[in-house]
Amino acid sequence: DRVSVAVNSEGRPVHADIQLWLGPDWTPFTLKAYSEDGKMRPIQTLVGTRNKAAMIEVRNVGQYEFPFSAASNYAKGSMADVPQDIPATATTTSDRVDGGALRSFPLDPSSEQLEIVLNTDGKQLNARVELLNAPNNPKQTYEVFTNNGELNSLCLCLNLPDPGNTIRIVNLAPVEFPCYIHLKEGGGAVAPPVMEAPAADVPFVLDDTEDLGDDEDLFDDEEE
Repeated sequence: DRVSVAVNSEGRPVHADIQLWLGPDWTPFTLKAYSEDGKMRPIQTLVGTRNKAAMIEVRNVGQYEFPFSAASNYAKGSMADVPQDIPATATTTSDRVDGGALRSFPLDPSSEQLEIVLNTDGKQLNARVELLNAPNNPKQTYEVFTNNGELNSLCLCLNLPDPGNTIRIVNLAPVEFPCYIHLKEGGGAVAPPVMEAPAADVPFVLDDTEDLGDDEDLFDDEEE
């Protein structure tokens, strides 16, 4: 099972730590996320639960003046298949990145959305993803660590409201831990978002017996 996690704000910066908790003291997946504008560029990601009862923790590590809203829900339908579908798509840009290496990908100016999947063949995944607009000007930054990049691949959906974007990805792991990059660009009128935000009033404690409602409503008024 995978959980869709969405974080947005009223246009202010977002600094968030997203962690997957399995049991009382194990966090096999950690994601540090930053967005310059949480309204134009919300944080949208999928987190694998490894088919276990799990808790998703979203922590605001920004300044007191910058609150944000967060919600989570189990991914359903095509959303749950994104980590498998994007690498299998013929039009997807794919590349291998050895430990310590860097890759940059200029994006089509007509693209309005980018879907990213980073995975491994079962080894650890430790990488940083940056969305740049103009030289060395990060609009969004994600830093992920997981002990198994196959069970907990990094799945992101980025909005591209402005042209002239570049994706920069750095493998922070040692050289013996390569990762694989899969990118899929889309226009807003052609490819609607695959990672819809979860419904409102969803508790962050998740188990298989709970009825979590529908996936239709976008970010609601939950505040951290």
